Amino acid sequence: MFPTYDVIVVGAGHAGCEAAVAAANLGSKVMLATMNMQTIAQMSCNPAMGGVAKGQIVREIDALGGYSGIVTDHTMIQFRMLNKSKGPAMWSPRAQSDRMLFAAKWRRMLEEHPNIDFWQEMVTGIVVKDGRAKGVHTGIGLEIPARSVILTNGTFLNGLIHIGEKQFGGGRAGERASKGITEQLVELGFESGRMKTGTPPRLDGRSLDWERMEVQPGDENPSRFSYTDTPALTKQRPCHITYTNPEVHELLKTGFDRSPMFNGRIRGLGPRYCPSIEDKIDRFASRDRHQLFVEPEGWETCEVYVNGFSSSLPEDVQFKALRKIEGFEKAKMFRPGYAIEYDFFQPTQLLPSLETRIVKNLFFAGQINGTTGYEEAASQGLIAGLNAHQALQDEEPVVLSRSEAYIGVLIDDLVNKGTTEPYRMFTSRAEYRILLRQDNADLRLTGKMDKLGMQGLDQRMQRVQEKEEQTREIERFCGKFSVDPDLVNPYLQRIGSAELKQKVKLNSVLVRPHIGLDDLCQVIPEVNEKMNQYDLEVRQLAEINMKYAGYIEKEQELVDKMNRLEAVRLHDTFDYQGLTSLSAEAREKLSRIKPRTIGQASRISGVSPSDVSVLLVHVGR
Repeated sequence: MFPTYDVIVVGAGHAGCEAAVAAANLGSKVMLATMNMQTIAQMSCNPAMGGVAKGQIVREIDALGGYSGIVTDHTMIQFRMLNKSKGPAMWSPRAQSDRMLFAAKWRRMLEEHPNIDFWQEMVTGIVVKDGRAKGVHTGIGLEIPARSVILTNGTFLNGLIHIGEKQFGGGRAGERASKGITEQLVELGFESGRMKTGTPPRLDGRSLDWERMEVQPGDENPSRFSYTDTPALTKQRPCHITYTNPEVHELLKTGFDRSPMFNGRIRGLGPRYCPSIEDKIDRFASRDRHQLFVEPEGWETCEVYVNGFSSSLPEDVQFKALRKIEGFEKAKMFRPGYAIEYDFFQPTQLLPSLETRIVKNLFFAGQINGTTGYEEAASQGLIAGLNAHQALQDEEPVVLSRSEAYIGVLIDDLVNKGTTEPYRMFTSRAEYRILLRQDNADLRLTGKMDKLGMQGLDQRMQRVQEKEEQTREIERFCGKFSVDPDLVNPYLQRIGSAELKQKVKLNSVLVRPHIGLDDLCQVIPEVNEKMNQYDLEVRQLAEINMKYAGYIEKEQELVDKMNRLEAVRLHDTFDYQGLTSLSAEAREKLSRIKPRTIGQASRISGVSPSDVSVLLVHVGR
């Protein structure tokens, strides 16, 4: 009935979709197995993509040939570049999406791919022979053969939904949990744990008083996520902001005795950086209000998402409290918020390729690895898909370093440090964030995919080459063009910057604080004429390169130093237990994780600088 697939991807959420596309675009024959074909690429929680550090990840996914950025651009209803008041390393794109259009566009793109087949059924186990994944078992007793398997089960592994004192099995509202896989993996020797996440109530927008809330419009000139020629956003829907208040907090507290979070029914640890409303009230008792973002779910629906009000309190408590929020006095609820507990597996059991250490050709991606968020999941799916294909070809795995991508930081953190709570990406986690900006992801990463032979990259590579050349042209022009003091001094005087005494090169004016290339275009006609030849993104990239040249150079020096440690290889057979000069914790962690390089060893939690020195001496460095 079935051919032997190169790759079977279990789960069709954000991780599963990107995994299927990545393997298929390298030439693997892929089956995408899901319990429900109608929920492929479902936005289970908020109807948005991107945000702080997450926006950088979406752009990296796009640069690596993934589809998340393309789908977002086709289906967004609002775009904002966050952190514009800060330096460019912090700029983070974010889009509100039309929930239904997002899933429909993803499904259409998957169905159009000739290398992807689908199967709708619960996968209950992995076929493992001679220590290798050889396919999957399904709920109706089928065995589907494959040369590799990627598990992207999201919150479905033994999922348990909590609303107040009620609890019932499920991987998402209205969908059943997945059974069997956890039990088999534990039997094979994997370490599992429980985590929790939550979602807020959905409200009827027709019942809200929008006039009583703050309007949060999109950017005047919205950008996009994909580096391809996706459609520009010409109209946008606004979001709104409102706040909780002491009365809301007191009402919510009346349900704490029935809260599964406080009475011990939830064992899993929730996300530190996206806590439930009851958690916020408990942890930040001194605050008399919390900000809420009221986000539309799409163009053609009145359903709204109350970002910041995740809750597992009884539905009657949620409803009463919501109606005390300004603008929500007559609110009607479509469905209450809930918490969900699910199984995950410590990611220290993975290689940096996301292949498991215990079973060859078995890969994990997404929330099964202890992460939270669409973007984090999608990026892992993409890497797992690439490496499932690479493993079958006996090729080197795709492993991004911490200096190459936020995706590299994410996976490096997971496999070396593990996680005891849902892992979320932040710009602060990336030590080389000046290099890892959202504007240059294509320059950093697209060439890697071209070398792998990924299909359909000809136009992308042409764009990258043109962008690099045009950026250099602008930098050369700014380094040669002399600025006449008479032209710019009135402007410099107006903004409180020191006037020029003589002609200087344009780039020396540009590096001053609060002066941008567009500002100089307004006062120097020749510069304006030259810059009109280039796209805004190219102009911004060149400006950032010039303004932050010193910082970029210093950061690159740090990368070069760290790369010297990355060049010192460690073999899987290295006997750490025999090195008594290592600390006991280092011996235990190094023996379990088996780092590939000294650099990786240095980032393992519990391995001290003195332990690294011992390793360097032992390998003759």
